[in-house]
Amino acid sequence: MTQPSARSPVAAPPAVAVDAALDQLGLGRFQWRLLLICGLTWAADAMEVLLMGFALPGISVEFGLARGSADATMLLTATFAGMLVGALFWGWLADRIGRRTVFLITVMLGVVFGLLGAVSPTVALLVVARFLTGFAIGGTLPVDYSMMAEFVPTAWRGRFLVYLESFWALGTVLVAALAWWLSTVFPPQEAWRWLLAAAALPGLIGLVARFGIPDSPRSLLSRGKPAEARAALMRVAQVNGAVLPDVPLLAPPPAPPVTPAALFRGAMRRRTVLLALVWFGLSLGYYGIFSWLPSFLRAQGLDLGAVYRTSLLLALAQIPGYVLAAYLVERIGRRATLVGYLAASAVGAYLFLLAGTPGAVLATSAALSFALLGAWGALYAYTPELFPTPLRTTGMGFVSGMARLASVLSPSVGAMLLTGNLSVALTLFAVCFALAAICAWAIGVETRGQRLPEAVV
Repeated sequence: MTQPSARSPVAAPPAVAVDAALDQLGLGRFQWRLLLICGLTWAADAMEVLLMGFALPGISVEFGLARGSADATMLLTATFAGMLVGALFWGWLADRIGRRTVFLITVMLGVVFGLLGAVSPTVALLVVARFLTGFAIGGTLPVDYSMMAEFVPTAWRGRFLVYLESFWALGTVLVAALAWWLSTVFPPQEAWRWLLAAAALPGLIGLVARFGIPDSPRSLLSRGKPAEARAALMRVAQVNGAVLPDVPLLAPPPAPPVTPAALFRGAMRRRTVLLALVWFGLSLGYYGIFSWLPSFLRAQGLDLGAVYRTSLLLALAQIPGYVLAAYLVERIGRRATLVGYLAASAVGAYLFLLAGTPGAVLATSAALSFALLGAWGALYAYTPELFPTPLRTTGMGFVSGMARLASVLSPSVGAMLLTGNLSVALTLFAVCFALAAICAWAIGVETRGQRLPEAVV
């Protein structure tokens, strides 16, 4: 009699990596919705960061501040100082407790502290309010870009990160247009308060919209929450009208808890240091020029309306810089695009120095605006792809913290634009851009078309 054969065990379905799952789900409404939500907050952050340059003339009238005084410099510096502390703290916290929680808290605090600044009765309280606003919005940078990088399919990731950075131009246009309009409705000593209040409101809209966004599946997996990670991907599939394969997610290999010190171990050390230098150099030059540019134009004899109109034109010049960067990061790569834009920025700083007529000042500053914001777009696309998931927001927080350190120093350096040392200031900024280009090339890694790293190397 034939014996029944033993039943072969059913093989378990192979696990799928998060990157592969997102690539299968494709690009759809979820990613476009996330871009709009993060972009709205990013535009609001741009308004908060840049508005003191537009508000300072009115604040100076109300409180009797002298041009280039210590109080004026402190007002320009306070937001950046808060962002330095916030970037380091919130980036680390987001890797510990998840992206979404920090995603919500930072926006809420930014609205609250922004509104407090609008009603500050003294310069001292205004400085405190601006520091706290900076502390809050300092967390949106590492979290927003990590969220976007971790939800977008590989083929689209670079351009989407540039698209997100391009909302900075929208915020710049809005704050310049708003400052211009308010200057025609209110006297300067009142217009600045309305400007601060209005700049805080877009963040409130962004806060409400963010409640519908799940936490990053990569972050959830790295923190040992596979069921929640799968639920997040199911949400993406549902919104995109796609089907998530019924297979388990590939969890990262077991590893000891990762600390910020891992940024400076092994292969990560060189990458972190070079990235920090790029962020520092680009930020020192960018904010050194543009935080004082409205006051510089005012010192050249332009009335406030003309200053705001010129600033609006310069903001519009940023848009084609972003558009070209979004194309180039996928065409020639992140690193080459970043280096090219930084080199163009160094040349643009000297062209601005040589400008001798109002028309030449406008043309060269527009070209510089084009190049600098294209460099920012490429840098924001490149950076999150260089850090592994357990360290992504910590790394983003650290390098953006170095940018905020430069931002704290830049108003003092940029003040030379108003005190007659124009050639010294612009030479320093051009050197910063050139050195940043060298450091970017020295990183030696191209991430175009590569999946996000999951393990610390």
